[in-house]
Amino acid sequence: QVQLVEAGGGLVQAGGSLTLSCAASTSFFSANVMGWYRQAPGKQRELVATMSSRGSTNYADSVKGRFTISRDNAKNTVYLHMNSLKPEDTAVYYCNADGVSIATIPVMGNFWGQGTQVTVST
Repeated sequence: QVQLVEAGGGLVQAGGSLTLSCAASTSFFSANVMGWYRQAPGKQRELVATMSSRGSTNYADSVKGRFTISRDNAKNTVYLHMNSLKPEDTAVYYCNADGVSIATIPVMGNFWGQGTQVTVST
């Protein structure tokens, strides 16, 4: 079994910063793309940011200039650095991995973390 374990969620004041992390449960894990999605109450899950194994990134317009995604391949970990947080950033944040291989063997389907709550107060 392979799991994505998330950490770093919590309560923060508007304008503050928070960093999320997501680590694979096995050292034999690799992924072409890792990223973060979020889902607010009553809304669809939406893409926040992604990063390929080559280092290319993609961000939702709503977080450009405020959020930064990074990867540490040696630790099989992806991070989301969130700055200048706004109340509208409040959501459950989910880690995602696609193009996954376990010990060089490709695995079908996406992998998702358990979700971590981020709440931004006014």
